[in-house]
Amino acid sequence: MAKTPQPSSWAFNDHESFLPLTHEGKVVGFCQPAYARHIVKQLTEGEQLYKALELACYDLTARAGGSAMGIGELVQQYMAKAVSPTSGTALVALLLKQRQEDLDLNDEEFAKFCDTFRLSRAELQAIYRNEDIENNQLNPLARILGLSVDELIDAWKERE
Repeated sequence: MAKTPQPSSWAFNDHESFLPLTHEGKVVGFCQPAYARHIVKQLTEGEQLYKALELACYDLTARAGGSAMGIGELVQQYMAKAVSPTSGTALVALLLKQRQEDLDLNDEEFAKFCDTFRLSRAELQAIYRNEDIENNQLNPLARILGLSVDELIDAWKERE
């Protein structure tokens, strides 16, 4: 009986190459050439957008007669607003907006659609204002969003 060769714990692939990624002259990682340009472009654009936000906040503060001391706080407030919610009523409101887009309905049509599931226009607006969701709204919301009640509760309560 012939012995099968045992795999070696060391190997190389002479067809694979990786490029170093550097930040401020220091190597921070390696990646395949196909991804290097895209990664560097995204990171550079992110830095440019952050600088643009700082400049915009500076201009807003200067026009309002405020001091440059509060610019960092203003930038952080805008950055916090730009992050998509991961839980709570804000997440449910975002899911409702996405559902409206998926159904290609305007605000009026979507309000009527929600009303057919027994979520009134006033309740819908309260959710958009980030007011607390009542337990009796969970069933209609789950049906509107196409989720089970348990899935909705998990998303709603996660890290709230």
